Amino acid sequence: MSAGLQAWRPWSAQTASPGLAALASILLLAGCSGSLPDLASPSGAPSQPTTHIGEGAVKAALIVPLSASGNAGVAAQSMRNAAEMALVEFNNPDLQLLVKDDAGSVPGAQQAAQQALDEGAEIILGPLFALTVAPVARAARARSVPVIAFSTDTNAAARGVYLLSFLPESDVERIVSYAASQGRRSFAALVPDNAYGSVTEAAFKQTVARSGGRVIALERYPLDRTQMQAPVRNVAQAASHADAIFIPDGVDAVPTIVQTLTANGIDTKRVQLLGTGLWEDAQIFSNPLLDGAWYAGPDSTGFRNFSARYRGRYGRDPVRTASLAYDAVALVAALVKTQGSQRFSDSVLTNSSGFTGIDGLFRFRPDGSNQRGLAVLRVSPTGGQVISPPPKGFGGSAT
Repeated sequence: MSAGLQAWRPWSAQTASPGLAALASILLLAGCSGSLPDLASPSGAPSQPTTHIGEGAVKAALIVPLSASGNAGVAAQSMRNAAEMALVEFNNPDLQLLVKDDAGSVPGAQQAAQQALDEGAEIILGPLFALTVAPVARAARARSVPVIAFSTDTNAAARGVYLLSFLPESDVERIVSYAASQGRRSFAALVPDNAYGSVTEAAFKQTVARSGGRVIALERYPLDRTQMQAPVRNVAQAASHADAIFIPDGVDAVPTIVQTLTANGIDTKRVQLLGTGLWEDAQIFSNPLLDGAWYAGPDSTGFRNFSARYRGRYGRDPVRTASLAYDAVALVAALVKTQGSQRFSDSVLTNSSGFTGIDGLFRFRPDGSNQRGLAVLRVSPTGGQVISPPPKGFGGSAT
């Protein structure tokens, strides 16, 4: 089937744009908690009218929080634009996209899903928040309609409810496995004391054990910088003989942590620092203490090219989650074109060969989670440099 989706592969563009800017935004907007103070959403259903994109016979719904306040509404509009761009770049397939606003709320999600299903949607793309996936999934399951959601909370995944997002577990597995393949056996970790930290800690322990390594120190730290010092010092004292220290966090914490590790005797040129896609940020790249550190993430070439095309069309940069909406619509368009009446069946959506989108290779697992072909990159003053390219294909089944 992969060969049948070649038309969906993104093409090159000469204009560069910032790379993977702030993967943290994905985790804040679509992560485990589902809501944050600056992403407050109305408690009721959205009031703005439904729109549609395209005039095709096959209908798919896009559910995003267009009327939500703050970053959520900004992300939703960018994702809506990316979905429109995917239809245009796919040369207007036989597809009509029903755009629904759920306002980032449970009542809004229920209403949006019901309207989309009543209007004949054969598949639902979205919603964005973990808390809104469940009501959409319930409505869709009653009609045997699949859902491709954008949450990063794997608890929202289920058979027929697939997550097209950057799952923290994938980053952790890729970077720890790579470090082990390079001879690292003794691992330490500093993990944020939040939902993202809980997910990454569990994945870290599992991957280290599976790779034949051992965890010699692990501390969780609060988000308050003034209270970070003690956990970091504890790890520095215990990890003087560690091969690698894993810090799954973003720019609000990592520079402070690394500075404290260094002040407490950790030589970052001897002990390999490891991170996740949250490290794809200019502040990380410009920090000399992080020069040479490794992190996992998509090869940013596809997103740079996508950003250039998006900027040319809409006059602004897309949010990082916009590529998810583009890939979801492009996937649906490709399946409409190539797979006939079975286009959205479980067997087609969980094809073990996977698909190639803006952010590279991915496939859906039968349990609704996903697997991505990620690269390992090295921090440098000029940005992330690929030291282990993403796989060209998946081996085995997506179990």
